[in-house]
Amino acid sequence: MLSRTADNLFWLARYVERAENTARIIDAANRLAAMPIAYAGGSNEWESAVAATGALGLFKSLNREPTAENIIDFLAFSPENPSSIRSCLERARVNARTVRTALTSEMWDAINGAWLGLRDFNGASRDRMRLNDFLVYVKEASLRFDGSAYRTMIRNDVYFFSSLGSFIERADNTARILDVKYHLLLPAEESVGGGLDFFQWSSILRSVSANTAYHWVYRESLKPWLVADLLVLNDQLPRSLASCYENICAFLDELSLAYGRQGPAQRVARSTRNRLQNANIDDVFSGGLHEFLTEFIADNGRLGQAITDQYLA
Repeated sequence: MLSRTADNLFWLARYVERAENTARIIDAANRLAAMPIAYAGGSNEWESAVAATGALGLFKSLNREPTAENIIDFLAFSPENPSSIRSCLERARVNARTVRTALTSEMWDAINGAWLGLRDFNGASRDRMRLNDFLVYVKEASLRFDGSAYRTMIRNDVYFFSSLGSFIERADNTARILDVKYHLLLPAEESVGGGLDFFQWSSILRSVSANTAYHWVYRESLKPWLVADLLVLNDQLPRSLASCYENICAFLDELSLAYGRQGPAQRVARSTRNRLQNANIDDVFSGGLHEFLTEFIADNGRLGQAITDQYLA
């Protein structure tokens, strides 16, 4: 496969995943913002939503007030934000059109339909019900794309590069959401385990579709260290860091078999997977969850660059 084609497939999947993840972040912030004032207190859920996408610096550089309306517009529709939902779906469609012959017709219909359907949601940021409809639409569009890829693609390098993009983006998002909750979202005067803390952790679980999974696995009330254990180390959860890296390593191994060689990408991925497999949540917390997640995000970024250098450049 040409490296240009592989690059388009890799980033097509990353943009679709990023659009869905941003929709989940907005949904979580919207739920927190709708809490009774006695619980909401002085929480900064909207600014934390921007931080979770890694775009807080860009938002501040635009000198816009951090109101709910401005942040929703920035995260969902703004062309000034290259990671907004609209920007991601537009770039995904451009990449898909470039490699259309490598995609199945179902995959093209899913991503093209997702882009065309955005026309129905102009102004959704100004209406709560329309915003909810928009967020559901984005998440369902991503699921349609993933489902069509899983059900219709031949298991060859086209599928492997696309899947790698999805799992690298998903791991990055899960780490950022968890880090922002633990490091930024809880006000200093609010005690851990209080009402606000409970609602925030519940919202984080909902944002990664893990609320029910948490209760299935732990059968306990929400506890921060168990939420972190589920999202970081439990490979039963598809969005956990451990599960993402199991899949990343598997697809990189498939590529090494297809191309007859291994390289830095395989080594970086295995190193990160081994660190996750050998960790336990008590050690993670004692060493600092923020520090652990910051290191993971950096390692995940290095893996993305290693894949680019090895296969996509």
